[in-house]
Amino acid sequence: MLKLPAVLNHDQAKALVTSFQMVLLAAPVSVEPVVADATSLSRFDSSALAVLLACRRQAQALGRAFYVRGLPPRLRQLAGLYGIAELIPDAP
Repeated sequence: MLKLPAVLNHDQAKALVTSFQMVLLAAPVSVEPVVADATSLSRFDSSALAVLLACRRQAQALGRAFYVRGLPPRLRQLAGLYGIAELIPDAP
């Protein structure tokens, strides 16, 4: 599981994407879905969506499904405004 921090904005986004990519590439081969845990996320900008989309792309490149747990309603709304809400589905 990939845990998003409480604060995620442009300043943290690039380093977080790099960190998550390293975690996913170092993990044993698996068919388990990748889950990004956003329950701690309290302050964010649209960069949070960019991070989630980058994680999704990496998961797909590894042949794994991608889900998000605990996405804040404001961020879900922003994803809807950008037309990308279906790309960051809620974890089952």
